[in-house]
Amino acid sequence: MVKVKLTSVKRSAIFLYAIVLAGLFAMAGLAPASKAIAQSLDVWLLIDTRTLTLSVMEDESTLLSYENIAIGSNGPTREKRVGDEKTPLGEFKIDGIRTSNHFHLFLSINYPNMERARRGLKNGAISSEEYHAVSEAWRKGDTPPQNTSLGGHLGIHGIGAGSLEIHHNVNWTDGCIAVTNEQVEELAGWVRVGTRVSIR
Repeated sequence: MVKVKLTSVKRSAIFLYAIVLAGLFAMAGLAPASKAIAQSLDVWLLIDTRTLTLSVMEDESTLLSYENIAIGSNGPTREKRVGDEKTPLGEFKIDGIRTSNHFHLFLSINYPNMERARRGLKNGAISSEEYHAVSEAWRKGDTPPQNTSLGGHLGIHGIGAGSLEIHHNVNWTDGCIAVTNEQVEELAGWVRVGTRVSIR
C-alpha cells in the first residue's frame, strides 16, 4: 500500500525534481530510479509493534506502508536482554545493509542505544566497561558491542526460504523485524546507512 502526500507547492517541486534526477541517474546507469528518489528525501522508518506495520516516512507523511510484519516471538520490550526473543523499543539508525543466506537481505540497526545502555548499567546488566564501549561506539557513529547481556545482531530482514503462511500469522523472530523478501528489497531502495528507525 503506497501513500504519497504532497502537501505544498514546495513539496511537489522537490518530488518532481527528484523524479527528474532519478531518470538522469537511471539513464546513466548510476542508480535505480527508486533509489535516487528515496535518497533525495529525508526519510525515516516507523515500526509500530501494536499494529504490526512498518512505514517509510518523510517528516510526518507516510510514503509507503507494510502491514502484517513480524516481530520477536515474545513481543516488544524496553528491557531487551540476550536470548529473550523480544523486539527492543526505542530510537535507532540503520548501520548496515547486506545480503543474507538466511533472510535474503538484512538491514542492521545500531542496538543497543544509549538509553538502554544507561538502564543496563544502572540495574547491573552490563559493566561500566561495557557501558563505555557502547557510549564510545555511539559517539563515533560505529556499531555498538553486540555481545553484551543486552543482546545484539538486530535489524529488519526478509524471510528467506521460510514460510509465508507462518510469517503472516505468527510473530516468529528472535527480536528482529521481518517483512517478505519482496518488501525488504523494496525497503532497501528507500534507506541508507544512517536512516533513522523508530520502534514504538
